[in-house]
Amino acid sequence: MSSAESFNYSDFLKNLTNQPGVYRMYNQKQDVIYVGKAKNLKKRVSSYFRKNLDSIKTRSLVSQIHDMDVTVVNSEVEAFILENNYIKKYKPRYNVLLRDDKSYPFIFLSAHEHPRLSNHRGPRKLKGEYFGPYPSAWAVRESLRTMQRIFPIRQCEDSYYRARTRPCLQYQLKRCAGPCVEGLVSDDEYSEQVNLARLFLKGKNKQVIDSLVKKMEGASENLQFESAARYRDQISALSKIQEQQWVSGDQQELDVFGFAYRNGIASIYGLFIRDNKLLGSKSFYPKVPAQSSAEEVFQSFILQFYLAGNKLIPKQIVIPQELAEQEAIEVLLSQEAGRKIQFFKGAREEKRRYLQMANNNAENALIAKQTQQKSVHARFVELEQILEFEQPIQRMECFDISHTSGQLTVASCVVFNRDGPYKTDYRRYNIEGITPGDDYAAMAQALARRYRDVKDETKIPDILFIDGGKGQLAQAEDYFENWTHAKTPLLIGVAKGTSRKAGLETLILAGSHQTIPMAGDSIALHLIQHIRDEAHRFAITGHRERRQKDKNTSKLESIPGIGAKKRQSLLKYMGGLQGILQASKDELTKVPGISEDLAETIYDHLHH
Repeated sequence: MSSAESFNYSDFLKNLTNQPGVYRMYNQKQDVIYVGKAKNLKKRVSSYFRKNLDSIKTRSLVSQIHDMDVTVVNSEVEAFILENNYIKKYKPRYNVLLRDDKSYPFIFLSAHEHPRLSNHRGPRKLKGEYFGPYPSAWAVRESLRTMQRIFPIRQCEDSYYRARTRPCLQYQLKRCAGPCVEGLVSDDEYSEQVNLARLFLKGKNKQVIDSLVKKMEGASENLQFESAARYRDQISALSKIQEQQWVSGDQQELDVFGFAYRNGIASIYGLFIRDNKLLGSKSFYPKVPAQSSAEEVFQSFILQFYLAGNKLIPKQIVIPQELAEQEAIEVLLSQEAGRKIQFFKGAREEKRRYLQMANNNAENALIAKQTQQKSVHARFVELEQILEFEQPIQRMECFDISHTSGQLTVASCVVFNRDGPYKTDYRRYNIEGITPGDDYAAMAQALARRYRDVKDETKIPDILFIDGGKGQLAQAEDYFENWTHAKTPLLIGVAKGTSRKAGLETLILAGSHQTIPMAGDSIALHLIQHIRDEAHRFAITGHRERRQKDKNTSKLESIPGIGAKKRQSLLKYMGGLQGILQASKDELTKVPGISEDLAETIYDHLHH
């Protein structure tokens, strides 16, 4: 019996301490269903077993408790950290979960003799300067692309830079000063551009422009008109960027969060300001258990967001509502950041303007999310009616196969839940050891690799779509014939019509092989087309990546006397296949392990 009656809470509470700590609640299957923290464990845990519980969510939670355990800590701050670690580890169903908790990227300026600008994510162990964090890899790429047009600093890999003996295309495009080749740029000139880029990344655009104006005037007076024109172009590009900066102010370092919460959907919108400049923004949609309060949702988000690691916690954080344990969280974040962190409610003019903008964006994002969910929900409901499902469909998967004339076959598996595509669970499989072009064998191998180690029944789909006709469907039928799990997916083949046009697909039910009639304008059919098209896209993308990788190495694999280690060494020191193709025989001999005879063999093989 999975209820609180099966848990002797009276005995448990008798021996419970009054110290701070973290508690975990388990259901009958010994799954962690809730993690909580408390200043006083006995007082907090006792509150769950009162006779009159106000919250429907708490009553539902307590009814499923089969066991509990606690971990005693020294302080409330330690309890916050341990609670967050447990939530990340167990992902309990009754906790608010921030699904996007990965680290944020930085722009990295290396400490080399000729520094390199690059995108960096992960531990900051390399020597150099880090600017950010940026809200997405796209924001970093856009910033690097902008900087490449203004400051001719190298962005190439170190192995590529070391192997150059002549300038690459970026030099021809005037996007790199060419420090890899002696004589193209002096060390002083390159350092000057690096210093300007550093100031730009710190938000000191006016200082950069003033410096460039002086240099332009000095170059003109010395009749160095080419240099003057180059400085003029830099000034023009920087001025345009200043005009395009749609948010600017006096705030050095600030995160601002807007919040909207209705009908069980939470939308949080973050603005990230560093060095007086908006680096970007991002929407978050935490997974929220039913009947959760707005206070619980927002505080859980703040804790999980900043304790996820590798995020620069700003000195000031503007929030739309006070946190229940705000003082303790300020202390915790100050300890994590190694400096004083404060929360603000946006009372003053500039912070109020940012907060209003963030709240408006959170509200708009919530409306868009609700509209999307209504659309997806309606499609699921219609599909359940057509297929006569007694229980709501929670998970669907679809397989597809992609190859070129039977070569480099890739199988894809995409996953949809009631919110739409669930990309975390997408998988690709490189298919090996089959007859080229045998799609049936490819499908059989992909199914076996996908489901052979399933332990969690929630990962077994309610419906499994197979992109193909009866032959492909038969592979799935054969695989699931000896299926040992209690839950078995409904198998449906999605065969294209004779004209291969959308809306004319034939849906084939496993077992009877009867077709499932659906109108061309059916929203349930649109859902099936969506998952089928997503599987097709994901398979083709994987196949193209595999084909490109094969293209980059196949020319080297056929060279006599070149094994895996020498291939790796050549690619590393020459900066890829293109660098090897452009290299002379003398340049090839500079690669470790490549003799003059071997360099001649490589050169002749590649060019003749």
